[in-house]
Amino acid sequence: WVPAQNKDYIVRFSLPDDPSGAGGWSPLVTDSQPWFQLDLRDRMEVTAVATQGRYDSSDWVSSYMLLYSDTGRAWKQYRQEDGRLPGNMNSEAVVQNKLSHSIRTRFLRLLPLDWNPSGWLGLRVEVYGCGYKSDVADFDGRSSLLYRFNQKSMSTVKDVVSLRFKSRQAEGVLLHGEGQRGDYITLELHRGRLALYLNLDERDDPRLRSSGGRSVAVSLGSLLDDQHWHSVLIERFNKQVNLTVDSHTQHFRTKGEGDSLEVDYELSFGGIPLPGKPGTFIRKNFHGCIENLYYNGINIIDLAKRRKPQIYSVGNVTFSCSQPQLVATTFVSSSASFLSLPATAAAAGSEEAGFSLRFQFRTWNADGLLLSVRLAPEPQRVELQISGSRLRLTLHTSAQQKSQVSTGHNVNDGLWHSVTLDTRDQQISLTLDDEAASAIEPWQQLQAQGDFYLGGCPSEGCGHPTPAAFQGCMRLIHINGVLMNLLHVQQGSLGRYHALQFDTCGIRDRCLPNYCEHGGQCSQTWSAFRCDCSGTGHTGATCHNALYEPSCEAYKLTGSSSGYYSIDPDGSGPLGPARVYCNMTGELAVWTVLDHSSSAPVRVQGSSPQKPYIMRFNYSASPEQLRAIVTGSEQCQQEVVYRCRKSRLFNIKDGTPMSWWLDQAGERRTYWGGFLPGVQQCSCGLQENCQDMNYFCNCDAATNSWSNDTGVLSYKDHLPVSQIVIGDTNRTGSEAVYRVGALRCYGDKSTWNAASFYQESSYLHFPTLQAELGSDISFYFKTSAPSGVFLENLGLKDFIRVELSSPSAVAFSFDVGNGPAVLTVKSHVPLNDRQWHYVRAERGVQEASLQVDQLPLRFLEAPADAHVRLQLNSQLFVGGTASRQRGFLGCIRTLAINGVHFNLEERARMTPGGSSSLCHNRGRCIEKSSGYVCDCSQSAYGGPSCREEVSVSFDSESSVTYTFQEPFSVMQNRSSQASSVSRESSRARENVAFSFLTSQRPAMLLSVSTFSQQYIAVILATNGSLQIWYHLLADQDPDVFVPIRQNLADGRLHKIRIHREAKDVYVQVNLVATRHCRDPVHREVREAGLRGFVGCLSSVQFNHLAPLKVALLHRGSSLLSIRGALEESNCVALAESATSHSLLGKGPLESPASSRRSARTERGACSGRFSPSEAHPEVPGAAFPGVPRREQERGCGTCWRASEGAREGGREGAGLPGMPQREGE
Repeated sequence: WVPAQNKDYIVRFSLPDDPSGAGGWSPLVTDSQPWFQLDLRDRMEVTAVATQGRYDSSDWVSSYMLLYSDTGRAWKQYRQEDGRLPGNMNSEAVVQNKLSHSIRTRFLRLLPLDWNPSGWLGLRVEVYGCGYKSDVADFDGRSSLLYRFNQKSMSTVKDVVSLRFKSRQAEGVLLHGEGQRGDYITLELHRGRLALYLNLDERDDPRLRSSGGRSVAVSLGSLLDDQHWHSVLIERFNKQVNLTVDSHTQHFRTKGEGDSLEVDYELSFGGIPLPGKPGTFIRKNFHGCIENLYYNGINIIDLAKRRKPQIYSVGNVTFSCSQPQLVATTFVSSSASFLSLPATAAAAGSEEAGFSLRFQFRTWNADGLLLSVRLAPEPQRVELQISGSRLRLTLHTSAQQKSQVSTGHNVNDGLWHSVTLDTRDQQISLTLDDEAASAIEPWQQLQAQGDFYLGGCPSEGCGHPTPAAFQGCMRLIHINGVLMNLLHVQQGSLGRYHALQFDTCGIRDRCLPNYCEHGGQCSQTWSAFRCDCSGTGHTGATCHNALYEPSCEAYKLTGSSSGYYSIDPDGSGPLGPARVYCNMTGELAVWTVLDHSSSAPVRVQGSSPQKPYIMRFNYSASPEQLRAIVTGSEQCQQEVVYRCRKSRLFNIKDGTPMSWWLDQAGERRTYWGGFLPGVQQCSCGLQENCQDMNYFCNCDAATNSWSNDTGVLSYKDHLPVSQIVIGDTNRTGSEAVYRVGALRCYGDKSTWNAASFYQESSYLHFPTLQAELGSDISFYFKTSAPSGVFLENLGLKDFIRVELSSPSAVAFSFDVGNGPAVLTVKSHVPLNDRQWHYVRAERGVQEASLQVDQLPLRFLEAPADAHVRLQLNSQLFVGGTASRQRGFLGCIRTLAINGVHFNLEERARMTPGGSSSLCHNRGRCIEKSSGYVCDCSQSAYGGPSCREEVSVSFDSESSVTYTFQEPFSVMQNRSSQASSVSRESSRARENVAFSFLTSQRPAMLLSVSTFSQQYIAVILATNGSLQIWYHLLADQDPDVFVPIRQNLADGRLHKIRIHREAKDVYVQVNLVATRHCRDPVHREVREAGLRGFVGCLSSVQFNHLAPLKVALLHRGSSLLSIRGALEESNCVALAESATSHSLLGKGPLESPASSRRSARTERGACSGRFSPSEAHPEVPGAAFPGVPRREQERGCGTCWRASEGAREGGREGAGLPGMPQREGE
């Protein structure tokens, strides 16, 4: 049994779920504002509250508000989401509410909000928690505690300060310490917020520290002068600081050059005493209570209570918290709240003519009536109101005449303001806070008549139109110097009221946390907040929606032409817009151009490796924006023009770089051209056309004449160039001229990223949607189905879903705990017309919206003070549902959620059955007026969807050589000399894929080689096993990998995939994947090279290139060297033919040539074309390891050889890895 108090009634009631006796609390039916209060006898830590209805009755409470207080006065509402806690649906079931954050209190009050409509209110209550003890100190505004160190100064690299406080004032110092070198730490209440000032060894004017002129490192919290406890935690390690106030944390780096905080002599708590003047303080002292004050694990208040010598007390510090008697009332309605006090209360004990009124108020509203008083003689009246954030006093002398005076600014700032109105001394004076009084001088003495109406005035009381009622709090109401007892008003013994809450100030800061995104400025009224999105590049209720398109390609789709544009690469994500130039003059590519701070040519002289010339480039976008633009583009490039005279890029003796550039991550790079990190070479070295072939760069020859080493960088992961360093222009006559061009990117990888769904049970799944407070979902769809779910994510009760609900309607539905909400946009034409349609759905804390194509936008406002957090716990389903019912049939592309683009194509490839990308095998989807086509130019396949294999049959007379124009990662110069100075962090990698069919062994399937004796070779050994040779280090033996030892020269089709990442090689043979290390195999590659290859090769892909496809479609390309007769074939058909021969008992397939004509199929037409880079002139031929450098063929090539095709010699024939030219022949 637990005693409880309801106003003047003491009742006893049974515990929840204990039917042993009847009981419970039920108020009188005549009680218009019932509440139920518990006294826990001491402060406790409450973690949960459970309720039942009244025993064996139809009385229960279905929702209630929970308030708490230390003293039984000045109540505060416990807020959890919408502020109301769910109650019971019958009289016997127990409903327990676990508090998301515990409360430490003595008194609890339950305020019923809803109850059984067929019965009445009834409650049984149980409270869960534990005891709470604390060390408390009370500061009266003129006192402080000093913690003195054992030595002169204390220097720390790590600090932890924790405390809890409650305050009667909005200003006051909680903590202060400073040192002679300029370090300081100050924790201070300022305008009801907590400000932390922290400096580590940054020299500034000490006068600023004493006058409060220093800059605020961080400010957190709001309305902290509410006479309730607030927790504070400061954690510092070196310069990193975390400040936590209640449940809000802010992270920041402190100013200054040092990592330690050096404080001299002492730390002060509660104020900043003036040295040498006891009792004199520099700043306003803290007035309130502090408990559990710990500094680096030391209990300061406990030391003070035990009178330890480390603690010195200034002024009157007591160790119990005094109880305030400030009773406030809350005006909750902007149309109906008022407080009426009789005029007789004003005249009591006063013989003086006129009246005076004094009170305090706080509000967020810019307008509202504070006071209305009728005067004698009539029809005069006085009105005091907030108007446009100012205080305005109006004296109405007649219906047409009035006098006005205004004072103050921004009085709706949420702080307490004091107002005094005095009509004595033949004038009406108005005083606000500490400002000078403003006055109106009437022609006669005024006397109040009737009642004083505060906060509002009902029509029967005023008889004339009045401004909107006041929403906010009032306290300390004095009439003629007499304090009005608001508890008497609540009990009905004084005045009248409507729509008020007593003994509590219900103000809350709706801008904490700040829901305005992208730097939007939050402002608020009593019941709502709004965001000013000016200058953010975003719009919407919370500045969530991007104003600008995400890319230049998106602008072109809207019909825009070339020019400067703002693009937002992550849409509604955290990044802002960036200014770029969009070049749309090309037929295929749309270029995004980003300039930097130094685009003109620069001449450099007098630099050395010890004191190099350094130039940093500042781009028109932030590093984060640059990263997003580069990542979202298909290709990027940046030209580096470099002209020199007697200025080297590399030390010719040991290969040490003398000049270099830094990439976007600040890593040093020493290659000067190419789309993958290569060797320490320039473009002439990569193309084998340097002026002096003994060097890899023209400048390294260090001649007296001007040389040029201009190159184009096109490896996306390293772009853009952030800095250039030049270090060899200090010799006589030595100089260099450079120019780093703009960053240029083209292609939007997300625009045509698509997936198709051809079964209702198909779907793609992604991790749970992170959208607690808001989300925007956008995509395009195309379908002929009448309905289907585009997207769905479920929680225990909450959900979010976007669907085609009918052939002409899209529906957006969700539930965040307030019941399902549905937005529907209906089209006057069918949406299942097999055309692309755009959908954008957004849900935020204030509103939800749905847009379909260019149809009118539909909005739905969120209910006030309701649930706002979307709680999801399952996977995100795209194109279907968790139940695999009502799935979508059709295509979805360009899916983005909160600015993050989802890779549908990649997920479709990983998902078995039911869904696929529109274009396969690296094909790129391109929109056309009547649909889409697949660009297969970077795919080894052809056909409308890039699914048809491209095959070539080889005989002993035929060969194909493809010459690369730029280096790739395997071709890195890792000589013993260069490796010691090259520390580039990139991981070399390549991807190789092809299919083959042959009966020959050994056989050379594929080789890639360079002039520097590096190579990759994929062969069939003498026993028919697959071998992969890597020779990357000139001074070491090759690495050989044998993924499978069975005979693959069996006349059947075999599919090979090879991926190398640094030292790891992953090989997949006929869908069986393995990871391999070095295997000692010897001269097999020589024998394979001598035999060449006879058979069928299909769908050959090396990184982004498809050499066989180029050989078939662009035989006139100067990049190709073709010998012998090439005929298009079909390896699959040949394999099936070989199987048929085997089944009929015939011999193995001897040559694919005999089946070429029967196996040939027509090539599928491909949209787009294969366009090799035009950055460097092509050079025919292939490289030959082991041949002197001047005699080698320039460039690097991918080769398919027969032995007959190799006998013609170096420039037209094939080099065999690992052996000299003559031996290879």
